[in-house]
Amino acid sequence: MSPLAKTDSRFRLNEAQARDLAQAYGTPLYVIDEAHFRARIRRYLGAFRTCWPRVELAFASKANSTLAVLAIAHKEGCVIDVASEGELRAALAAGVPAGHCHMHGNNKSEQEIEFALDAGVSQIVVDNFHEIQLMSEIGSRISDRRTKYVLRLAPGVDPVTHHKISTGQADTKFGFNIADGSAEGALAGCLELGLSVVGFHCHVGSQLLDPEAQQVGGELIAQFAVRMKKERGFEASYLNVGGGLGVKYTEDDEPMPVEDYCKLICESVGAALEGSGLNPTLGQEPGRSLIAESGLTLYEVGVVKQVPSPSRGTRTYVAVDGGLADNPRPVMYGARYDVFRASKSPEPPTPTPSPSNPSYSLPLDSVGLPLPGTNIRARGDGAQTS
Repeated sequence: MSPLAKTDSRFRLNEAQARDLAQAYGTPLYVIDEAHFRARIRRYLGAFRTCWPRVELAFASKANSTLAVLAIAHKEGCVIDVASEGELRAALAAGVPAGHCHMHGNNKSEQEIEFALDAGVSQIVVDNFHEIQLMSEIGSRISDRRTKYVLRLAPGVDPVTHHKISTGQADTKFGFNIADGSAEGALAGCLELGLSVVGFHCHVGSQLLDPEAQQVGGELIAQFAVRMKKERGFEASYLNVGGGLGVKYTEDDEPMPVEDYCKLICESVGAALEGSGLNPTLGQEPGRSLIAESGLTLYEVGVVKQVPSPSRGTRTYVAVDGGLADNPRPVMYGARYDVFRASKSPEPPTPTPSPSNPSYSLPLDSVGLPLPGTNIRARGDGAQTS
């Protein structure tokens, strides 16, 4: 692994900056570094373009659908991946043309599909057989058919990540299973109804620190594309291997450098396509790996409480003015962050105190015990919802 993996590239604020921002805007406060975010997109795109002749990078807006963030991602060359009508409306409000948006979702309503088609999104990622019929019926009522279709496939890959953000396994709720014939049936159904299918998509999971599952997922959808050309004469012009590259939430996390990651993914897809005559545009749709390390959250400390603990003698709780509404990840799947004091406290360091409120807690490893009224920073927190 490249030595870059061990460097800490997360955006940070010094104590004075954090204190000034908290006083000016209040807490809890999301802080995003625009220059940092732009640099991460440029690095990812540069690495991707080095490995494949025609690429498309989509920003997964579920990671952070703030209008300014969407506008920046678009200006830096990303299309915007949306998973609801609300996210599509946010992208449009941010100045992103509908033709630069992809519509996802495993339970799209008729209203959402109609809105997306009428707006003219560039792609709809088809997830289930019910949607195929809906899109055919709705599409027939729209004269300007600009939208292309991509079938989301379930490659049967189980990645090394938390089970709640694992999406590529055989029994996933997302997409068409390759092994049981559903994927081939979906392609046949789309072609029979005249839907403009251009290719295939998969997303095996999120926060992947080991790229093997993503490599295998890309290889499997490429192999499927080759088989569909041989057996059905369908030539895929687009393959999307999804997102999932992990980020550095804590000092222990060592995500692979994006240059190494893109190289491995492209090599796997390229090897599977070799000799087939297929030369598709290759897409990726990172979310957290673009925005997470560009942000942090500032909190104000409220109550500090020490209680007896049978296992460790004393347990210390540090309550903050944030919770599930501003970061659901700790409750949803035990996510951890590095947390730092934003203002110095005269108290000596206390090992493993934990800020907490009734809805969630953030581990505060190796942080000096903060006083009520002081601020703490949760780093790597730019992807608030993924």
